[in-house]
Amino acid sequence: MYYSFYSVNSSKHYFYIILKFIEQCHSFSSVSPNSLTGIRMFLGTQLSLSLVIASRIKFRAQKSVRLFSTSPCLSLCCVWDDALGLVEGGSYIGKVLFFDPAKNEILQVPDKTIPQELLNSKPIGASQGWGFSSEQSNHNSLHITDLFNPLAASNMLYGQTKVVWNVAMSSSSPHEEDCVVAIKFFGRQLSMCKPGRDLAWTNRLIPFDRAENSNLMYSKRDQRFYLPAPGGNYLCSWDLHFDNDPKFNELVFPNFPNLPQSTWEDLDSCIREDHWVESPSGQSFLVKRYSRVGSKAPMVMVLVFREEDQVTAKGTRNMCYTQDIGDLCIFLSKNDPFCVVASSCPGLKPNSIYMMDHCVSICELANGTVTCFELPKMMPFSPLWIPPCSV
Repeated sequence: MYYSFYSVNSSKHYFYIILKFIEQCHSFSSVSPNSLTGIRMFLGTQLSLSLVIASRIKFRAQKSVRLFSTSPCLSLCCVWDDALGLVEGGSYIGKVLFFDPAKNEILQVPDKTIPQELLNSKPIGASQGWGFSSEQSNHNSLHITDLFNPLAASNMLYGQTKVVWNVAMSSSSPHEEDCVVAIKFFGRQLSMCKPGRDLAWTNRLIPFDRAENSNLMYSKRDQRFYLPAPGGNYLCSWDLHFDNDPKFNELVFPNFPNLPQSTWEDLDSCIREDHWVESPSGQSFLVKRYSRVGSKAPMVMVLVFREEDQVTAKGTRNMCYTQDIGDLCIFLSKNDPFCVVASSCPGLKPNSIYMMDHCVSICELANGTVTCFELPKMMPFSPLWIPPCSV
């Protein structure tokens, strides 16, 4: 998301958090001391309005980019200098910061116009490279923003942005006439809108009592929104019109990993999230992510099941356990999950799951190794993985 951490009273805290985030990801060895110095310099200019000096703000070892065409990245924040003042329309000229996991670099997209209404907004979700946020003082207002170009924003009215679980969008731009934005809330509510056509919202009830641990996603292959049902044995879906009742597909699992009984018992005590993911070629996967109870505990295991055959006449889907997804990487965070071809993003680890929740973690499926990078304490947000795109 575009993260506008920009009340004067809190700017010191937020930039300290970004600094600590980079320092604690010590395994990302290409983040050089010079880049940390540059961020410290920026932090120093934010401690007091009287100390803001534009000419001294430099991100020395960060890479300035204008094109993101190959690699996913982790959204961090937008930054600007108050000394530069407002431009026409009450906006600021600033930079957007991202972390590129393929190159182990902090990237900045410079010279971006940041609209006034986004300065104090709260991020609530992301999809297709677009961020969704609500104003801190007005939770009835929903903003849709190009994460790489904050000026390209749309405003929508909605009244429940405090309880959003995740957002999914059917196309690469909300300005397309047939684009559908779907919001999954805590509880049973699902809401959808076509922002390119009108701003009317349609509300539907999810047909099961609990769905907090499943993420809504959009399938380009099937042109449907999918949501794994509790337990992970059924897949619920809606078409783009949401006019008909949801469709259910039973998920059949012919094989499971050969794990000790004690491990299964341990997994039963964990929190599990189910993610339905689609590769660029249309291959479908069900990813079950297990984490220990407790917000600060790291993820402990990931199980991946590949859809092997076509949907049967009875509507069942065969899901086979696998430790080999080939030259693919799956990215999971609090947005709709996505999948990329690793060889198209040099530096990414193929056959791996990249996750962002309470920490950044990478699971290598072949051997089950999970590498975690802790976020700093008091982190006020959870960065989101953004799919490859260009600006």
